Amino acid sequence: MTEHPDARRPEMTGHPVREGVALVATVWNEEPTIHAFLEGLRRQTVHPQEIVVVDGGSTDRTVAELQAWRPPCGCRVRVVLEPGAGIAAGRNAAIAATQMPRLAVTDAGTELRADWLEQLTEPLSRTDPPDVVSGFFEPAGRTFAERAIAATITPTVDEIRPESFMPSSRSVLFSRDAWMGVGGYPEWLDYCEDLVFDFALRDSGARFEFQPKAIAGWIGRPNLRAFAKQYFRYARGDGKAGLFPRRHAARYVAYSYALASVLFITKLPALFLIGCGGLALYMIRPEQRVLARRARFTRSELIRAILLAPVIVITGDLAKMAGYPPGRVWRRKRSGRPTA
Repeated sequence: MTEHPDARRPEMTGHPVREGVALVATVWNEEPTIHAFLEGLRRQTVHPQEIVVVDGGSTDRTVAELQAWRPPCGCRVRVVLEPGAGIAAGRNAAIAATQMPRLAVTDAGTELRADWLEQLTEPLSRTDPPDVVSGFFEPAGRTFAERAIAATITPTVDEIRPESFMPSSRSVLFSRDAWMGVGGYPEWLDYCEDLVFDFALRDSGARFEFQPKAIAGWIGRPNLRAFAKQYFRYARGDGKAGLFPRRHAARYVAYSYALASVLFITKLPALFLIGCGGLALYMIRPEQRVLARRARFTRSELIRAILLAPVIVITGDLAKMAGYPPGRVWRRKRSGRPTA
């Protein structure tokens, strides 16, 4: 582990510092998005007492940009170099590098709202605060493709059931005791590690609270190819962790039916019509998500995003169907859940 503390004096902001809270994040070749991430940190209405960022071996200017950044007043920044560290190992290393009792976790590929940390830490002011505060996330992006992909696949807050919502580690806060109690993030997983971590926290008896106003904007992939690669990895992670077997099985059944309806369109037209109706129902929610975020698009972009939504959904589904079996094979070869 190599540590590089910030090289510049803190920037005077006048905003309060939330004592006892560290913000942790991992980075790897984040040069295209690091400026937006750091700007989001600078604009926070409440600052953490410490920021710890673990770099997994960037070959671009990510580390240089972090080291040159002027942190908010009263906030210490530490950049820890861990070449080859995955996301889970990087988060664990970042948490281990701070002694703060509360950890706010996010990703470098996000654009944090100015009141993200203020909202995320609001429950800490209570006499008996929760162990985990689940923040939320909204689509962001600079290009049309990034915004269209993120808008299509990101659920709206109306779709969330607070009592069962499992937070993404792009927007979550938890206690050090809770993290230690479950052994940290599972480093045997390269993807879906935050969900497995969430389930471990839940099973340990940790108390969750959903805070929908603690919003981190996350940037979609720049094109469909990159999006498919991302979802392939997510599904492979599901397979490795043994997550959502029924959901993945339902996807194979649905697409098998769709293929059969196309192959037998002339012999069984009713089958094809039923398939078209099912596809239309399946696409309602993604289209509603795009329409709910119409303000993110120009009028012409909104039409394109609506037309592109089915392509995005089907691309993601096919990528998941390709990624899940390798994950299951990986898991089966190790005779169940690995421990290292």
